[in-house]
Amino acid sequence: MKVQKLTQPAAIKQLEDWGSVEGLPGTAAIQLSGIQTVIAGKEDIDCGIFACTAGSYRRGVKQAEVMHFLEGIGSFTPDGEATLTFKPGDSFFFEANTQGTWVMETPMRKLYVIFDATA
Repeated sequence: MKVQKLTQPAAIKQLEDWGSVEGLPGTAAIQLSGIQTVIAGKEDIDCGIFACTAGSYRRGVKQAEVMHFLEGIGSFTPDGEATLTFKPGDSFFFEANTQGTWVMETPMRKLYVIFDATA
């Protein structure tokens, strides 16, 4: 199918358990969940819903990413750059290979699209 639809992504209650990621030293692990969808033949484009518990961790995605925050308050600090805060309704665009630190003050949920910017 050429079009994928996520109906009311902020209201979806059941997300898949995606495990956890190690928090920054001295902090608890962050629990991850979400829903992922791809278009057949375009597997280099990944979109869906991502959610996590409050806490801090390093960004692990290497591809470019666009995200729109549905829930949560926090910040992202790109390595060597100023901290960017977010709240519901905000959007971020990450160029490929952006690294930095996430700090979620509250549980966070976002709608995302990850893609290979070199293709």
